[in-house]
Amino acid sequence: MRTPIDWAMTQNNLGTALQALGEREDGAARLEEAVTAHRAALKELTRKRAPLEWALAQHNLGAALQTLGVREAGTERLEQAVAAYRAALKEWTRERVPLDWAMTKHNLGGALATLGERDAGKERLEQAVTAYRAALAKRTHGRVPLDWAMTQTNLGNVLSALGEREGGTLRLEQAVSAYRAALEVLADSSDLETSQTVRAGYARLLVALRRHADALPCVSAWKKDPRGGVIGVQ
Repeated sequence: MRTPIDWAMTQNNLGTALQALGEREDGAARLEEAVTAHRAALKELTRKRAPLEWALAQHNLGAALQTLGVREAGTERLEQAVAAYRAALKEWTRERVPLDWAMTKHNLGGALATLGERDAGKERLEQAVTAYRAALAKRTHGRVPLDWAMTQTNLGNVLSALGEREGGTLRLEQAVSAYRAALEVLADSSDLETSQTVRAGYARLLVALRRHADALPCVSAWKKDPRGGVIGVQ
């Protein structure tokens, strides 16, 4: 006989499948269905009854809401995503499930960064920096190099945005360091598009900092990449 927990986990899995479909479609219908499924799951997957499963459902709810929020012009979905991620972190702790904790911190940083882009202030961007730096405590180069590189990349993006708003160079220098760290892994990655994007951001910041000699290898002559494709700033 199936239990309420089994039903809830099935709803959670349904939500994950619907989100995957929604990410491949232009409309919002599948993503809305994913949100509904995850919220249904949370009616039975309570924090008291099944804390780790509750955290999983909260994280997955946050992911669906974040995807919707990025596509929509407002901030309501993104705020809901932030709330869901923060709820998940109450049980997915650094000590209990370090990689899940770090993944959630990374995703929280993404939702906060998008909110920060839509806000004239710096608070959300500062919070995103904090979230990404926290994620890097467990998303290490040695343990999960590609995940580490993606967090470094996103950290660089947010630091760059902060630097542009503040007018100084400290944040931009920090962004350069984050991009350079990411490229330690991405330079040899099969993900050519991401590698090129990070190189472009890295070079743009070096030029803004008047470090033209450092930028030259990234911007000169559209060098041929050994994996196929072209490296350079478009």
